[in-house]
Amino acid sequence: SGGYPKTIPTLTYKAFLDFHRKYYHPSNSYIFLYGDYDLDKELKFIDAEYLSKYEKSDKKIEIPLQKPFKEMKEVTSYYSAAEGSSTENQTYLTLNIVAGLNTDQKLAFALQIIREVLVNQESAPIRLALQEAGIGREVRASIDDMKQNVFQITVQNANSTDKDKFLAIVNEQLQKAAKEGLDKKAVEGTLNRIEFHLRENNFGSYPRGLILMVRALTTWLYDGDPFAPLDFAAPLEAIKSRLAAGEPIFESMMREHMLDNPHRTTVHLTPDPGLQAKKEEVESEHLEKVRSSFTEDDLLGIIKSTKELKEFQEAPDSPEALALLPTLKRCDLDAEERQIPVEESESSGVRILYHDLPTYGIAYVDLGFDMHALPLEYLPYVPLIGRAFTEMGTDEEDYIQLAQRIGRTTGGIHAVTFTSMMLNDDASAAWLFLRGKAVVKHTDDLLSIFEDILRGVCLDNRERFLQIVLETKAQMEAELAQLGHQVVYRRLQSGLHLAGWVDEQMNGVENLFHIRELAKKIETNWPDVLHTLETIRDLLINRKGMVCNVTMERHSWLSAKPPIEAFLATLPSKELALHEWTPELPTDNEGMTIPVSVNFVGKATDIYRFGHKMQGSYEAITGYLRTTWLWDTIRLQGGAYGAFSLFDNLSGVFAYLSYRDPNTLKTISAYDGSGDFLRTLQLSEQELTKSIIGAIGRRDPYLLPDAKGFTSLKRTLSGVTDANRQRRLLAEPGDPGVGVQVDEAGSLGGREPRRDQLAGSLRLLAHPVG
Repeated sequence: SGGYPKTIPTLTYKAFLDFHRKYYHPSNSYIFLYGDYDLDKELKFIDAEYLSKYEKSDKKIEIPLQKPFKEMKEVTSYYSAAEGSSTENQTYLTLNIVAGLNTDQKLAFALQIIREVLVNQESAPIRLALQEAGIGREVRASIDDMKQNVFQITVQNANSTDKDKFLAIVNEQLQKAAKEGLDKKAVEGTLNRIEFHLRENNFGSYPRGLILMVRALTTWLYDGDPFAPLDFAAPLEAIKSRLAAGEPIFESMMREHMLDNPHRTTVHLTPDPGLQAKKEEVESEHLEKVRSSFTEDDLLGIIKSTKELKEFQEAPDSPEALALLPTLKRCDLDAEERQIPVEESESSGVRILYHDLPTYGIAYVDLGFDMHALPLEYLPYVPLIGRAFTEMGTDEEDYIQLAQRIGRTTGGIHAVTFTSMMLNDDASAAWLFLRGKAVVKHTDDLLSIFEDILRGVCLDNRERFLQIVLETKAQMEAELAQLGHQVVYRRLQSGLHLAGWVDEQMNGVENLFHIRELAKKIETNWPDVLHTLETIRDLLINRKGMVCNVTMERHSWLSAKPPIEAFLATLPSKELALHEWTPELPTDNEGMTIPVSVNFVGKATDIYRFGHKMQGSYEAITGYLRTTWLWDTIRLQGGAYGAFSLFDNLSGVFAYLSYRDPNTLKTISAYDGSGDFLRTLQLSEQELTKSIIGAIGRRDPYLLPDAKGFTSLKRTLSGVTDANRQRRLLAEPGDPGVGVQVDEAGSLGGREPRRDQLAGSLRLLAHPVG
């Protein structure tokens, strides 16, 4: 979406404008409305403010079908690797098949089921066959939502010599599945998960309307029915009915769209340690050639246009232009903190938090284990233990049978870690959670699985655990380039507070270093690794160090509470010894190199160490910096894809980050220039209001019921109360909060002292960040 860097210099301003005029026209637009509104009023507004200002264009912009291949094509390409690095186990192999049109919803659902059952599930035959052959470390299938479905199977961390064997194994397993059929239990579990996901409509922090629009566009863009992807019940029921009647629907689809279909490619992406240097040499030669062709007048013209561009980029928007943007007023904001309902109780020594929220018949159950029960040296193993609970099998079921059981009866179970500094305390919260969900009628099934994996997880399977370790390693190495800003942020926090250090040991670069060594140790000293895993399990699974978090409707809770309490009573109970972790936090500045052509640059400090106290206005400041100074200097002028300022009110860490950044020193200089920017800032009332509203929006984001329940749990474990959040929201006299105020009559208002308080806070933060 950002374009190809090497071709961007060939783009002319005229071509840019022509492209915009052609495609960014109402005749080529798709308008989507979602929510409770007056439809006639909204349509009249859209017509008056937008559509009526353009002439209708009859130009039809179409995306033609690709001409089918007569035979499979093979592509070999290369990616940059670090100079001198090993190329062993660093190749990506993919098989890509064009499989029909995505406007066919029955086909789309069938392909999803084939994808999961054949490749993505732990029991998937293609995955198992490739693992058994020792090809790659991570296997994944995906389907692109383009006009023509592209079914892709990818193996990473393979060798280039594996390509023929990879293709042979995939074809062999496809032939076998087309002949013998798919595993019925695996199909049943996959259908259950897909239907659960679609009915739950859980998109995390993304608004449902936005995701439903994206889903509708997958067919609408190609002249298909926009409601077809939203009306999932009919095609799913059709598949269930045909399966019940014994029709070989998947077998026939695999033969038609995969085995008897030459419209496919295999791609081999291989590392080249010298590629980056070659690219830079070619670019330098090209630039020198272009420069040498310029006359003196050409150079003067370029200097002049560059100066004009820089002035244009640095010029602020006029007040008249800004006034055109619709905005809220501070009096539109609620003065009361939005509270998440929570009721606390205790059963068999376990702390229980219950949230009465509308979950539409779904039970969300989170089991938390206090990681302070572990000695510090065990922390790097915790995420692996979390995966082991659901991916290693139990005394009664192997990991394939367990995965199928989870798929048939629940909406999924997964492990996450949570670390945070405590409010007004140097202590940290550190928890491992097993998060599960199921429709209410299957709550007993969910609890039964929880009991089986906690009491009977089978850790003594060296090959399976090694596979989990190698998959984790591959995923973390891929994220270095994809999510480099998060890697940097985690690394920065590890030197500034205990919770950050703990998180780095479990999820950061330090954990990657540990996993690389662990993979070797599993091969050479498995008994020692197994002893460590069993010790961690025994220390964590203790009712006295647990918390249970439940989110569901009240009427469901009344029937679910007794079995939940009965389940908790079955878990081990023993003396709890919590460890005080006192690691030496790293304080050095550092740089890490990875073979990519962009940078991720971060800088941070703990402002509380300089005597600052928490003020709600800090949240407005960080947002203002991000959308003004950092946006202008690092993104618009510097060319980075993103720039951020972040503040963690519990630890006091204020941080700068950049994402896919062509610069390093220039970006750090921009960070350091933030102080002068804030010192000389003349903030208008309009800009102040926008910053306050933005801060409140970020601190009170859109949350679905399960996220609300889990957010409440995290606040409780961090010592954050509704009263504390209310104090930050309101600006009592002499108390700098975020910016909503209550006047003496009790109504909302924004008084001028708020501006002075924010300006004072801006000056407080106008110090270099170390």
